[in-house]
Amino acid sequence: MTEQLLPVGPADIDAAARVIAPYAIRTPLLSFPVLNERVGAKVFLKPEMLQRTGSFKFRGAFNKVFSIPQDKRAGGVVAFSSGNHAQGVAAAAKILDMQATIVMPADAPLSKRERTKSYGAEVVLYDRDRDDREAISRGIAEKRGATLVKPYDDPFVIAGQGTAGREIAEDMAGLGLAPDIVVAPASGGGLIAGVATAVKARYPLAEIVVAEPEAFDDHGISLTAGHREPHPPAGRTICDALMALMPGEMTFAINSKLLARGVTASDAEVGAAVAFAYRELKLVVEPGGAVGLAALLAGRLDVVGKNVVIVLSGGNVDAELFAELVA
Repeated sequence: MTEQLLPVGPADIDAAARVIAPYAIRTPLLSFPVLNERVGAKVFLKPEMLQRTGSFKFRGAFNKVFSIPQDKRAGGVVAFSSGNHAQGVAAAAKILDMQATIVMPADAPLSKRERTKSYGAEVVLYDRDRDDREAISRGIAEKRGATLVKPYDDPFVIAGQGTAGREIAEDMAGLGLAPDIVVAPASGGGLIAGVATAVKARYPLAEIVVAEPEAFDDHGISLTAGHREPHPPAGRTICDALMALMPGEMTFAINSKLLARGVTASDAEVGAAVAFAYRELKLVVEPGGAVGLAALLAGRLDVVGKNVVIVLSGGNVDAELFAELVA
């Protein structure tokens, strides 16, 4: 990576864009009159559920796996994930003819576990409450001589996720508009770190806002505190992709400098946003991917008269949960 004050810069994202271009989907910006009229703003949705593997995670996973030197690829890759990073790494490894082993929580949605296996990956399950997923993953990697692909605290992963922000900046420029507010969800913070880096490089006045589930707002808490803080133990949320306990060290080094603030949405509000996206916009969004839209619809953002971009980060939702939410 290039030398700079922050772990990842615009040049790294430009390089990642060149790497993933032949393999990733360039997702569009979508705008809907029904949404614009409801909130009194020009809203543009970045539909990463249309991305390869159904989420933005393919971007960073492929950029990282591609960066592994040829003489180290024989050992394969190991990753730990509740589902979306798992599928991104598994798909990237398959494209590059490498073996992938994914350590997943036993309570991860069945659809995510099965889709991860469908890319040819070996899935190793662990207990989310009792086991250390990173320790399990490191043990497997050391035993097999594999490369550990972290879900967010890696410069190649962050740069890959930042290509979504690069596309936002380019497409808004193509429309002749400057984004006033850009909202993205966060678990470990890799997506919003990359998006913030890319967007702020072109639009330094844009406000970058992190959206999180209520009671799982470790980024919001950390931004207020000025240092990394965990969220208090809070059981579960339907946003299974956004349950990291604390922001990543590398990602927070970026986010603490570039993010304006955090917003939250309750599970009920997220469920309503999933239903709204399906009924009114004809989009299938998983709960974790809809938290920014949920915050918008719940009035947590001052958007009247502004240009707003919301990243819908994924669409890998269990059929049973989805049916319950949109019923």
